[in-house]
Amino acid sequence: MEPAPSDRQPAPSPAPPKLRPYQAQLVNDLYGKLMAGFRKVVIIAGTGAGKTVISGQICAHAEAKGSRLLFLVHLDVLVGQTYDKMKSFGLPCGFIKAGWPENPDAPIQIASVQTMAKRDWWKTWPADLVFYDEGHTTVFSQVGQELLYNTHPGAIHLAMTATPHRLGNDQLGDHFETLVAAPPPSAIQKMGFLAPMKYFGIPAEDQVDLNGVQLVAGDYNEKQLKNACDRPELIQRVVQEWLRLTPDRRTIAFCVDVGHARHVAEAFRQAGVQADYVAGNTPIKKRQQLYGAIASGDLRVLTSCNVLSIGFDVPSIEVGLLLRPTMSSALHQQQIGRVMRISPQTGKTHGTILDQAGNLQRLGFPEDITTYELPLGSVETEAQPGQAHSAPKKQCPACNACIQSFVMECPECGHDWMADRPIYTQDLIALMGREQLSQITDEAERCRIYQALRQRCFRQGYDPNLARNNYHEYFAVWPHDSWTQGAIFGKRPSRVQADNYRIFLERIARKRGRAVNWVMAEFEKEFGGGSWGMFVGMRSA
Repeated sequence: MEPAPSDRQPAPSPAPPKLRPYQAQLVNDLYGKLMAGFRKVVIIAGTGAGKTVISGQICAHAEAKGSRLLFLVHLDVLVGQTYDKMKSFGLPCGFIKAGWPENPDAPIQIASVQTMAKRDWWKTWPADLVFYDEGHTTVFSQVGQELLYNTHPGAIHLAMTATPHRLGNDQLGDHFETLVAAPPPSAIQKMGFLAPMKYFGIPAEDQVDLNGVQLVAGDYNEKQLKNACDRPELIQRVVQEWLRLTPDRRTIAFCVDVGHARHVAEAFRQAGVQADYVAGNTPIKKRQQLYGAIASGDLRVLTSCNVLSIGFDVPSIEVGLLLRPTMSSALHQQQIGRVMRISPQTGKTHGTILDQAGNLQRLGFPEDITTYELPLGSVETEAQPGQAHSAPKKQCPACNACIQSFVMECPECGHDWMADRPIYTQDLIALMGREQLSQITDEAERCRIYQALRQRCFRQGYDPNLARNNYHEYFAVWPHDSWTQGAIFGKRPSRVQADNYRIFLERIARKRGRAVNWVMAEFEKEFGGGSWGMFVGMRSA
């Protein structure tokens, strides 16, 4: 059992956490929604975006205004974490949790939904605001539904989640009115608050075979998954790939069940790697020791089943092993999010995901997310494989890196997908015809066609934008920006070629009345960022 507040050593109260600019903006956006009259709002902040700081600030503002707030959590370990955050803001708390002191007079009540099911006094406690931590879970508990519709229908209801989509037909949009959201993970990465990521798969013959594994309530049958995943040859292959790609890096593994987690940890130990496992029944003291050991690097691999996905905050983790196939984008994003936190003090430069479960192909990367929406049960949800935010993926045959399907050169090993593809010429494109071209789905072939169109524009003195428009006419989608570089002159252009292309662009610009900025931008599309200064500077010198 986690120690209650009275059992903890007193410590000086630190200054309240300072919100990052996007966190402060999110809080302001929330207050704008409340001022507009909304009473049920979902707050979306991806893993690593700082949900506990955001929620703590909201609670601090509510307490300062004299409001009474009920804060729901669904895991015992989250009670202590929530209390620590409330303390950092100097907030007085009571608890609805077995083993923790009850104080109905406290303005903030941290409540476990399991304990609430066995208590009654909260039903008449005059909460002005009900806050649902991990709202995609707590809102749909029996207690959560009772608060929403029976005991506290007049309160303000806020649901915090990293992943608004959930399995099944009942969605947050069926119970809440609107949302506010933090920037998507790719934007936070660019700000420097999330680590850049690398993704790797396992060769096809060593991936989990899901033939015969059925879906139950939208996700894979756990008992059948156990038989498919907890196999010595598969586990050994993961250990081998880890030793090849990420030896000695702090690693967590997401497994099917406790037995699977134990077997994976044993396989790493047999390979001479310090490893252990954590389960739901692991005592809190032992769990904290394991977390401390993996954080310090004394432990290299920590395996788990349904423990590390939520409430585990060790930024120094560098590698995540996806060993449990899932259809849940919420679970998938939470697992990857454990590896996305930054840790400059430990020298972490990026996170790495090694996927044996096929989840990256099925559910994509966090970087695929561009916007957030409030899902409704009446529309297609993640019970249907593949989300709108999930771009198609492919796996490099040379190094097993998982990348987006439109990338033509592997960023890890340099494998070129176009090396063994036909070279499309203007004549070949004309002979094929629009209908035949539109049936080409292979990304490498489409890239070749787009590059052939750009080459034609250059040879015939046409505006380079014509190639892009022609491609869209053939395929009803726009070509990827990354296909433009080197399309005409290849990877190693000469200074003479660069000069000729500059002259070509300047002629088009004069004819079309375009500024020099257009010439520079088009030049760098072909020769790469910064190439204008390099080539034109060389010419001037």
